[in-house]
Amino acid sequence: MSKIIKLSPHVANLIAAGEVVERPASVAKELLENAVDAGASQVTLEIRDGGMTFLRVTDNGCGMSPEDARTAFLRHATSKLKTAEDLAAIVTMGFRGEALAAIASVSRIDLLTKTPGAISGTALHLEAGNITEDTEAGCPDGTTIIVRDLFFNTPARMKFMKSDTVEGSKIAAAVQAQALAHPEVAFRFLRDGKEVLSTPGTGSLEAAVYCVYGRDCKLIPLDSKWDSFTLTGFVSKPTDARPSRALQTFFVNGRPVKSRLLIAALEEAYRNQIMVGKFPACVLHLTTPPAAVDVNVHPAKTEVKFLNEKAVFDCVHYGVLGALNKTPDRPQMQFKPATTGAPAPQPPTAVPPKQVNFSRILSAHFRAMSDEEYKNFASAVKDAPKPSPAAAAATALAVEETKLPPLRESVILPTAAPAITPIPVSQPVSQPEEVPEQTVIPTMPTDIPWRYVGELYNSYILVEQGEDAYLIDKHAAHERILFEKLKANQETISAQALLTPIAQRLTPDALAILLENQPLLEELGFEIQEFGENTLLIRQIPMDLDSSLAADALETLAADLLNGRGQHRESVRDELLHTVACKAAIKAGWQSSEQELLKLAEQVLSRDDLKHCPHGRPICISLSKKQLEKQFKRS
Repeated sequence: MSKIIKLSPHVANLIAAGEVVERPASVAKELLENAVDAGASQVTLEIRDGGMTFLRVTDNGCGMSPEDARTAFLRHATSKLKTAEDLAAIVTMGFRGEALAAIASVSRIDLLTKTPGAISGTALHLEAGNITEDTEAGCPDGTTIIVRDLFFNTPARMKFMKSDTVEGSKIAAAVQAQALAHPEVAFRFLRDGKEVLSTPGTGSLEAAVYCVYGRDCKLIPLDSKWDSFTLTGFVSKPTDARPSRALQTFFVNGRPVKSRLLIAALEEAYRNQIMVGKFPACVLHLTTPPAAVDVNVHPAKTEVKFLNEKAVFDCVHYGVLGALNKTPDRPQMQFKPATTGAPAPQPPTAVPPKQVNFSRILSAHFRAMSDEEYKNFASAVKDAPKPSPAAAAATALAVEETKLPPLRESVILPTAAPAITPIPVSQPVSQPEEVPEQTVIPTMPTDIPWRYVGELYNSYILVEQGEDAYLIDKHAAHERILFEKLKANQETISAQALLTPIAQRLTPDALAILLENQPLLEELGFEIQEFGENTLLIRQIPMDLDSSLAADALETLAADLLNGRGQHRESVRDELLHTVACKAAIKAGWQSSEQELLKLAEQVLSRDDLKHCPHGRPICISLSKKQLEKQFKRS
């Protein structure tokens, strides 16, 4: 074993930097938290080149004296802790005293700071953690810190950095988190000279949510208490659920945190109210006694540990449940705008012999007509042309011919059938899907004719074949058929250009990961374009995907990529194909024509590869005649 030595301060700082400074977003987070701790009411963050070459944070907080400014860049130097007992009651954002030392050790820093009432301020310049310039300077109250050339002296870390777009989006996410955590502070974010985010700093969380997520994010307010805990914020209605957890944001005592306990409590409140595969959105602030939570369990202070987990779970669970129960969740009917173009031809109508102001008459439907109004109305009705009996009979015959044929009681089809074109998508009635835990997939004989019996619950096709009956999940079957079709085509998937691009607002992380994987998305039929302010333009989508589902599909794809399913290109492609097939397939609960159901059943009964959907759910289950007779005590 090598001899144990004490590391030099420079190497120790580099190690600390590796723990604290992962990327430019880590720098932004630490500096923003310092600004908040300094009592600032206005904070401006400006970056260039994704924050790698230039990152500046300006605040109007309390500033630092010349002595404090020099001490701030030493390891374990902090104004927020003095005794060991303070660790049990942490109320500030930063407290370890490592952030500035770690940041300075891997960058070039310029600092301008001044305390209120001081005649002049202090200007420092640091290179790799060493102060090279220390002068007086004229500056406003507060602190401005500029970080340049991040990781200039640690080139090995540079290879882990992503594109400027990705790194800039990570910083945007950090600013958004601070804006939601501290609505009393006015945050301003500039990216390559363009303003990306600006919050009013009025103390209204609703205003901050509007600035961060936009008007499309519809949330309901929440305010509850449980023991010594207080829960405030906003949650989404069950009908406004999202395809991922990207819009779930939690704060504990003003600190953005990640907690499985809080996620579980939130989603438990939505049990049996939300569709499978959908997730609620939230911005929740949990206030606890300082001694009831430990934030010193992660280097970045993003994870917390609660002293009483059950009480925290109950506070969030029942608080969210109470808010949902108080708010009616009846979605409004949406009408499509009238299509432009030539109007449809109208049948000729006879003009009444007398011109009567019907609008004036009908506007008085809550009052009695005058004698003159009634006389005119009766005369118009009497003189109106009467329908011809022959024309009425012809119209009735035409209507009768357009009706769908009645469902057949039984249909016997041959087992071998040619390839069938994809089944068109019907109109949704949205029903949740249940996932059986253990199901034995039946082996169906191919030499016995089968007959279509009907459909159960607008979800399951009932088929009889010999001594067995089969229930086919129409969504799972169609999803697998589409997935196999997409997977078999290794070339670029057929796509359809959209006449009007779809604008989709995303979280910064989701936007960055989609832009980073643009070549892969193009292979799958998507064409996207950054539109600014965390918004994406969808210009092209896969041919098999309905345009109304395109934005939802892209958000799901982003969630899959962010969850680490992007290690291998083939696995990423398969995950994306899963999502496209799932979104394009007919859904359980949709009303399908008999022809659609027959084609699905024929595919399932004639192909050996249709046993599970891409997510592992069974497509078909069997019920034998013996099993059924046993239930009726006939065996």
